[in-house]
Amino acid sequence: MSKWRKAALTSCITLSLSASLAGCATGNNANQGTSPSTTPTANGSSAAPITIEYWHVNSQDFGGGGVKALVDKFNETHQDIQVVEKFQPGNYAGLLQKAQAGISGGNPPDVAQIGYNFITYVSENVPYTPVEEVAKRDPKDPTFIQDNYLPNVLELGQTADGKLAGLPYSVSNPVMYYNADLLKQAGWDPEKPPKTWEEVQQLSALVRDKTGNYGLYIQEPPDNWAQYALARSNGGEWIKKDSGKVQAVFNNPEVIQSYQLIGDMVKDKRALHAKWEEGLQAFVNGKVAMVITTIAKRENLQSQSKFDLRNTLFPTFGSKKRSVPAGGNALFIFSKDEKKQAAAWEFIKYMESPESLATWTKATGYLPPRKGVAEDPNGLKSFLETNPLMKPALEQMNDVIPWVNFPGANGLQAEQALLDARDEILSGKTDAAAALKNAEEKVNKLLQ
Repeated sequence: MSKWRKAALTSCITLSLSASLAGCATGNNANQGTSPSTTPTANGSSAAPITIEYWHVNSQDFGGGGVKALVDKFNETHQDIQVVEKFQPGNYAGLLQKAQAGISGGNPPDVAQIGYNFITYVSENVPYTPVEEVAKRDPKDPTFIQDNYLPNVLELGQTADGKLAGLPYSVSNPVMYYNADLLKQAGWDPEKPPKTWEEVQQLSALVRDKTGNYGLYIQEPPDNWAQYALARSNGGEWIKKDSGKVQAVFNNPEVIQSYQLIGDMVKDKRALHAKWEEGLQAFVNGKVAMVITTIAKRENLQSQSKFDLRNTLFPTFGSKKRSVPAGGNALFIFSKDEKKQAAAWEFIKYMESPESLATWTKATGYLPPRKGVAEDPNGLKSFLETNPLMKPALEQMNDVIPWVNFPGANGLQAEQALLDARDEILSGKTDAAAALKNAEEKVNKLLQ
């Protein structure tokens, strides 16, 4: 990522993050929506509103309440359009697999969250309508996108040839949350949290030995986002282009070292190996001292923790530069019907309004993508001033890099090969060198 792009993204998020929110509740597991009602027409007859489906990955403990609040408000204020929100398990890969099945069966989602790591896959393999094409047909505000987003932010939702496939919606990066009470119990000053992975390992050993708890948990959803941040911060490479073809190259010393570090910590019980939900629950229950996860989990951890919850920057490998991928998603339109496409665009504009983005940031911790949100009177300024847990994610925006995309029809399988390798390493079945060597061979066969 160029210095200009990082600076611009930092500027945009800093502005956005000081301006966009209006509270929301948490606690909904989706597959809910407001039932459509009829809309009176000018001649007194009733016409059914256009009903569209919004597919998302936000479970009850991951902004599900925020989704419901936003959709309910949209349905209350739009008689001609009604939205049914549907939670899809399995994170972005699970949603995408379900969407492909729906598209094949003639029942696509109208709007769906697509993770930034799958932009290339969707653009090459899944029928969709680029959001920029639908936006240009908007008779009321055809320049909405150009007027409200910086070019570098739009890059997150663009294809390799620069087409805006989906409109960036949620932006995150990984931070380290910690239990200040457990650090004190282990004899570590919570005012000086670990800055490097060497310190993280030292503190984890202290926590294990003095409290009997785990020192660290790194999120393990069905994607490699956190591990990618770990490896890239150690200087490891993931993919490269050779004669115009993409090739996996993650079987290199820096990536191997990164994975083996965590594998060794799990082996000697300094770190916990568990599913994402289980790992975060262990943290809020006081069984883990530190957790590496997305800033988007801020509200969930803040609302559940009964201890002195704090967070800090993603640790570095000594003096090596921190490199953290931009997580989150863009909103894609999969409707084939032009009327539903127009309705989907109205819903997307609503979801990306300053007021809605404010609700979304408060419900999760995601950084809003739209510029100028910070100055908006309905925005985030006061919220950010009273929520120091948002500060590390903002400070890290200069360290943000794009989330890697595997091209081709086998992108989902390539991602899964790395997930399998992660599980083999953390479960102790094999070491990082062997697991990553096998995974790289599998991925390169898939890419061919």
